Amino acid sequence: MKRTASAQWRGGLKNGKGVLTSQSGVLSNTPYSFGTRFENGIGTNPEELIGAAHAGCFSMALAMMLEEAGMPADQIDTQATVSLERVGDGFAITSVYLNVEARVPGADQTTFAEIAERAKAGCVVSKVLNAKIAMTATLQS
Repeated sequence: MKRTASAQWRGGLKNGKGVLTSQSGVLSNTPYSFGTRFENGIGTNPEELIGAAHAGCFSMALAMMLEEAGMPADQIDTQATVSLERVGDGFAITSVYLNVEARVPGADQTTFAEIAERAKAGCVVSKVLNAKIAMTATLQS
């Protein structure tokens, strides 16, 4: 399976602007810029998209593992916070913090946390990131 996405950038770094498009059409000439990436401008950026991908991948991995353990989740809510920091002469994604809350009938906090740790390690996006990945996993009642 292969998925594609593309970027088009026009101009220099600080004054330029770009658009992102994905194969599915979910992103279609979606704008991004220096301001949306390195400042707090309105719009998307690569780090935000990595966060969305990580939260989605992790949630699906967790749902699969909970189901395999005989405890299908009613709901899983995951927020990924991606940290972009200056490292040496450039920038790097240094860490991702996953905050997951889930309703899982029949689960206890200890078992849920253990399965969540396995999902964090097994998630395809976790495997591709060269960053520290921390997590808080909370079982809701």
